[in-house]
Amino acid sequence: MKIALAQLNYTIGDFDGNLSKMISYIEKAENSGADVVCFGELATCGYPPADFLNFSEFIQRCNHSIEQLKQYSYKTAIIVGSPIVNPKIEGKDLLNSAFFLYQGEVIGTAHKTLLPTYDIFDEYRYFEPATEFRTIRFKGKNIALTVCEDIWNVGNDNPLYPICPMDHLIEQSPDLMINISASPFNYNQPKNRKEVILANVNRYQLPLFYINHTGAQTDIVFDGGSVVASPDGNIFREMPHFTETIEYFDLEDVISGGRTDIQPDDKTSLIYQALITGIRDYFSKLNLKTAILGLSGGIDSAVVTTLAAQALGKENVRVILMPSQYSSEHSIADAVSLTQNLGIRFDIVPIKETYMAFENSLQPLFLGTEPDVTEENIQARIRGLLLMAISNKYGNILLNTSNKSEMAVGYSTLYGDMCGGLAVLGDVYKTEVYQLAHYINRDDEVIPLNSITKPPSAELRPGQKDSDSLPLYDILDPILFHYIEESKGPEEIIAMGYERSLVLNILKKVNINEFKRKQAPPVIRVSPKAFGPGRRMPIVGKFLS
Repeated sequence: MKIALAQLNYTIGDFDGNLSKMISYIEKAENSGADVVCFGELATCGYPPADFLNFSEFIQRCNHSIEQLKQYSYKTAIIVGSPIVNPKIEGKDLLNSAFFLYQGEVIGTAHKTLLPTYDIFDEYRYFEPATEFRTIRFKGKNIALTVCEDIWNVGNDNPLYPICPMDHLIEQSPDLMINISASPFNYNQPKNRKEVILANVNRYQLPLFYINHTGAQTDIVFDGGSVVASPDGNIFREMPHFTETIEYFDLEDVISGGRTDIQPDDKTSLIYQALITGIRDYFSKLNLKTAILGLSGGIDSAVVTTLAAQALGKENVRVILMPSQYSSEHSIADAVSLTQNLGIRFDIVPIKETYMAFENSLQPLFLGTEPDVTEENIQARIRGLLLMAISNKYGNILLNTSNKSEMAVGYSTLYGDMCGGLAVLGDVYKTEVYQLAHYINRDDEVIPLNSITKPPSAELRPGQKDSDSLPLYDILDPILFHYIEESKGPEEIIAMGYERSLVLNILKKVNINEFKRKQAPPVIRVSPKAFGPGRRMPIVGKFLS
């Protein structure tokens, strides 16, 4: 049996586009003599469709796609994910299903059993879990067909779930396992995914064919990395990350094993590719073309500018330099140098006179007060206003440049540098931004060295440095990681050797700035716990407030 894995980039709700893409890959599979071609979870409608699933017309369009695909299944069988109406009155209205199509018919279905409701996942909001398990007979082989999470509870070792679908399917003596997935990216996921796949292979002693999505859906990125594993306990093939492709596998070759072919999984490289994918698909799937951002000469805006130029093309990126009376000459020079290295358009719009106009207007109201963060925020908001004005006038989409460290502790200005349609670095800590900058410069100096080596500063007052208000990022970021990614409380973090007053101060900053993050642009998710739908915290609460 020859099995094709079609690792594709779907668009949520683009039924015609998704269908057309799948048909073109079915034709490729037919021409290559494949017996079956596999597409991802909810491939007809894209993942995650969220509350679109509540619209009956949306489900009808999904069903129509299945009917259309049937007509292309006479030579090569098709495995594809799509929602289906639950035939039982009790329970949720829908099932998350894998369809096995052959010779114009549905010869089998597998419904998802384990419905994740953690982090970014909310599948039990829409779907009813399966309670029956049947293998599918095809060309003399019994196939154990599962959907995504159903292989993530190996032998009931996952305390989230009371059932292990493969433990039921193995009783029917399958010859192979096929899993269709929509597995979102984080920098740990490629490693975790392979470990789970090998755990299944080692437990059931069967080959496993795992197909994933690639591409991005707003904040969620899919990295591809589809996997074929052999019964000998090795990864036979891991397909490329962040790439649409189709590959073909002879079942007997996979069963014989003796081969290991995996992709590099360097964390910084993966984050770099994920961010480019996130920017590219955000623009392409919204039919947008050009981006704008403020370039300060600092490392954050330099990294975002470079990523945007890579994702969209240098001709589609425009930057605005907005120096104030506090901007250093070397910052302006560094910003100009970066634009020349990338070959992108830049304009210089000084803000000193605009700031003085604001100061004069507010002077009667601020009489008797001392300058403080208010005056600093005015500068940031002037810059945000100018960028949004140019965005409105020319249709450029503003990219936000705030990093995760800043978003965590509120070291960014609401309606100022928090403006934008997409937060590119909102899930990248400052220390990781430096790693990205070095990665970008791995062959040539794209980002000026001075942007990387100088002390970070918002340059909103004379001689200002980030360290005036915050701990050094080498100290701050690990504490934030323990609190945000690992959900460790203050006493747990203090017990790790950190100073009590420092920990309490940082965690308090994180909590009281939740209201800002609720108003931030969508954040491209690259970590196991990003700001956004995967971290649901109350604005009003007493924990460390």
